[in-house]
Amino acid sequence: KGINPLQKSVLLPTQSLINSKFTFPVIIGKRMAESLKLSIGDEVLIRWRDKNGTYDANRITIVDIFDSNVPAIDSGQIWMSIETLWQMTGLNNHASFFVAENSYHHNPIEFWKFNSQEELLKPISDLVAEKNSVQSVLYFLLLTIALLAIFDTQVLSVFRRQSEIGTYIALGMTRQKVIGIFTFEGSLYSFLALILATFYGLPLLAWFAEIGLVVPPADQKMGIPIAETIFPIFGLKLVFGTIFLVLFASTIVSFLPTRKISRLDPILALKGKKQ
Repeated sequence: KGINPLQKSVLLPTQSLINSKFTFPVIIGKRMAESLKLSIGDEVLIRWRDKNGTYDANRITIVDIFDSNVPAIDSGQIWMSIETLWQMTGLNNHASFFVAENSYHHNPIEFWKFNSQEELLKPISDLVAEKNSVQSVLYFLLLTIALLAIFDTQVLSVFRRQSEIGTYIALGMTRQKVIGIFTFEGSLYSFLALILATFYGLPLLAWFAEIGLVVPPADQKMGIPIAETIFPIFGLKLVFGTIFLVLFASTIVSFLPTRKISRLDPILALKGKKQ
């Protein structure tokens, strides 16, 4: 690959190609250097074919090694000055693609196709969307287990506290108020869980947001553009949305078992007999 050594659009150490004492200075990526066991200063024999189809060969020198999480510019890629590449191939003033800066405003250019950042990142976006769907299933299963525990607790509470419920009704409390008490009591479990989770969850999430999650080296060699350390972002929408969903679902699940209270006979309930 040929590149202008003075460019500032991409984060490559192309300045190392300027005023080099070597005839064919090049830079390569860290993963390619590891796979070929190359280091700075090593010489490699390279063969190429010019515009007429004639083969030629010469020695290139590694003057710098960069670290990037984009496999397309690392794996199997050798970067040199575009002027040197033109001289080698005879394809003067030719280019395969341009790299636009963030401030670039596209105007149609003949024979050139413009690909926006969204189009180039579509495979990654699709992969993230697929992972989100899988995580949603896991999130739903964990939430279901938690709600099932609250449901069982409420069923046991209504069953074992029939005498108490009968006393409330006998003293003149309406069934709707008794249902409201037990529903509110069940919803307090989620509030208690929220308070307890805040004490250990907030420092833990803040710690992960500060130091990030280290990606194993094996995953970085799969050809997926991913950084060595991933920093999670916890937005207010995600945090408060999750809290509201858990509280709302807990309240609904707490209400379902208490519907039996509306069918209780106060006399039998006071005696502790089953309905």
